[in-house]
Amino acid sequence: MKTWIGILALLLVAAAAAFGWQWLVEDPGYVLVRLRGTTLETSLVFSALALLVTWGVLSLTWRLLRWPLRAWIRTQRKRARENLAGGLTAFAEGRYLQAERQLAKAARQPALRGPALLAMARAAHARGDDERAASTLDDASVDAAAAALAQRAKFLLERSRSSEALALLKPNAALGNLPPVGWNVLIEAALAGNDAQTAVDALPALVKSQSLSPAALAALETRVLVLALATAPSPARLNSLWNATSRSQRKQAAIIAAFARRAAGFGQTLAAMDEIESAQRREWSEELALCYSDLGPAEFATRARHAEAWLAIAPNSANLLITLGRLCRDQKLWGKGIQYLERAVEIADSPIAWEALGDCHLGAGNESLAVRCYSNALLTQRGKPSVPLNGRPSTRVDTHALIVEERDHHGVPRLPKAAG
Repeated sequence: MKTWIGILALLLVAAAAAFGWQWLVEDPGYVLVRLRGTTLETSLVFSALALLVTWGVLSLTWRLLRWPLRAWIRTQRKRARENLAGGLTAFAEGRYLQAERQLAKAARQPALRGPALLAMARAAHARGDDERAASTLDDASVDAAAAALAQRAKFLLERSRSSEALALLKPNAALGNLPPVGWNVLIEAALAGNDAQTAVDALPALVKSQSLSPAALAALETRVLVLALATAPSPARLNSLWNATSRSQRKQAAIIAAFARRAAGFGQTLAAMDEIESAQRREWSEELALCYSDLGPAEFATRARHAEAWLAIAPNSANLLITLGRLCRDQKLWGKGIQYLERAVEIADSPIAWEALGDCHLGAGNESLAVRCYSNALLTQRGKPSVPLNGRPSTRVDTHALIVEERDHHGVPRLPKAAG
């Protein structure tokens, strides 16, 4: 089909050319040019051809005259691209001074000036020359203002100056003029400064930019929500945030723990207990097992009874044993608390467990053991091994010999794994 269309088009062009030539032959036209006594006479067809030839010759001459300049410009652009590539490679390799030199050469090319200056600022910052980085960003703001602003805020955040980064970004955030990296830095600075409202307000813009992977975005959303729940100014705000969470977010232990602790702080202990207990029935969480003892001075006996029932699920959970020990301590059941906490410190050297154990020994009237427990709490807090209370080297409890039934999410018991 295409072949026939091409043949038809050629026939039409040939017919048009034949009719046009016949038309010109009948009357080729007449052109008269007179200048200072000189007269030129020719046909219209010849004059048109002469103009086309003259235009072609002049164009060719102009191209030939410009060829050296264009060749020099191409060479400069090629060298600038090579310097940019070399500078970025040197930066990735950690050769920051060499990177700055090559990037400075690349910045002489107007098309590469912005990216080169931004990379130069990053190299100067990595080298520790903050003054040089700031001046380079001042130059880069002419060509890439938004990127330079975000980069400057990121440098401040990396230097643990989150309040300055927030002050720098907030005006543009109010206008919605931040690039994706700017929204990301704003959220990170807000998290570092415990400014939950700013982080919550900036999150939708970052989500809309689609600049983070789903996993990274979900992790960031979790951090923002945890901070917002943990710092909710009122019970109404806390409940509003909790009701706005998705079903998947309500299954995350960190989010449940943040809500539970804050709810208990507002006196809503039963609501906090209910969320933790529901989550533990769905899937066991060590974080929530420990959080269960952080719900304030209420419902001690009920929480202790529920926590003791969990021993059938996780008998070797150090966090559960710590929770039981702390709940016994809070009820002044010193002996029972000591039993739980002594087992907890044998399973895991935890400063929380040692501190609670010291409280129990102190309540039982044994001040010397209490002091040694508090000392162990400080040692483990600093990453050093604890000193056994009996003076002999500690031998951790071998929990592998205990058989605990495990079930999948459908409630079906799992078969034990074969040894070896």
